[in-house]
Amino acid sequence: MKALWIARAQPFPLDTGDRIYSARLLRAVAQAGADVTFAGFACQSPSAVPPDWPVHWRLVPGTTHGTARSLLSTMPLVAAAHATPAYRNLVNELARESWDFVVFDQYGLGWAMAPFLSRRAGGNSPVLVHVAHDHEASVYASLVRGFKGSAFKRAGLWQNWLKTRAIERHIARTVDLVTAITPEDAHKFGEDAPDTASVVLTPGYDGIVSTRTEMPASTPRNVVMVGNYHWVAKSENLRQFVEAADALFHKHGITLHVIGGIPDELAAQLRRSARATVIHGFVDDISVHFAQARMAIVPEAIGGGFKLKFLDYIFNRVAVATLAHAAAGLPQDIRRAMVQADDLASLAQAIVATIDDDARLHDLQQRAFVAAQSLYRWQDRGRDLLAAVRMVRTRAEAAVVTARAGV
Repeated sequence: MKALWIARAQPFPLDTGDRIYSARLLRAVAQAGADVTFAGFACQSPSAVPPDWPVHWRLVPGTTHGTARSLLSTMPLVAAAHATPAYRNLVNELARESWDFVVFDQYGLGWAMAPFLSRRAGGNSPVLVHVAHDHEASVYASLVRGFKGSAFKRAGLWQNWLKTRAIERHIARTVDLVTAITPEDAHKFGEDAPDTASVVLTPGYDGIVSTRTEMPASTPRNVVMVGNYHWVAKSENLRQFVEAADALFHKHGITLHVIGGIPDELAAQLRRSARATVIHGFVDDISVHFAQARMAIVPEAIGGGFKLKFLDYIFNRVAVATLAHAAAGLPQDIRRAMVQADDLASLAQAIVATIDDDARLHDLQQRAFVAAQSLYRWQDRGRDLLAAVRMVRTRAEAAVVTARAGV
């Protein structure tokens, strides 16, 4: 099948969850047999683009719109930033070609559907697919509720939530197929667009797999938290967890190691106020930190969707502590192999209560690792997406035959 994949930008380097998901699914679809053309802006690190990927790159000239201009748009910020005249011209050009299916990667590409929708009246239109990274309206609603910053910034988040909810519902009700990253998100899309087919494509994993089978008793009382904290929801989750846990961890001799890109202002603030928290920023080799940790944490009170960091933790053989609702998309046998709590204070207490229990930590990481080994293969996700596209096309063709027979 001939496929067009419309996205924000080349998903490199692979240093955020959304880039990893887009890149790996894109490659898996191509490796499953689709002839894929990718449209989007060039990434900021051209050297990070693998030279051997089975994808045709159609890159948008120029740069995205700035934040100030995007704020004045009726579209969400991410959509307004990418809907430049140059990108619209490229989409219009590509829409004149023949495609079996067209992917709109993330809700910020909803504006790009228009020229493909205009072809539906003439028949022989491609299957339109929305690859969702979250149920974004739910994520933004959670962010607005949980944000503790200024009233001005909260108002901006609320405004963007309204725009996001509107465009996401429009996309879901207009495309032929929605892919969801968790069953919970698929259910929410089903409520938004009950007539649109959906398929759940949880992430795969092709990263480092630790060879250690048991945590050494001499492992320091370290816990790790990995993420990219430049997005407001991620930075707010970090801020709130440090506020809830730092004093308790300091009292009990536990060190929280925060790893991943972080705004300078937030890093400086946490270094000034926290006593048991170490801010590392981006690191080249995260496996060193996993090897020196007793537990890894997912304390995301704000947001939704599948957290790719779970797979990094599990396959690096580190026991996981998480908020119960943050474990969306994980099967029950993996969830049962984690320390879970309902709020940040309880999560911090649970970590304190568990961190010295070597036998339990070994049991948790072992059960999670065994349960996950056969579940997260990217090649399966590529085949699943192509099968879902074929199913939608078959149903559409059958409906046309039935309608003609009726006439």
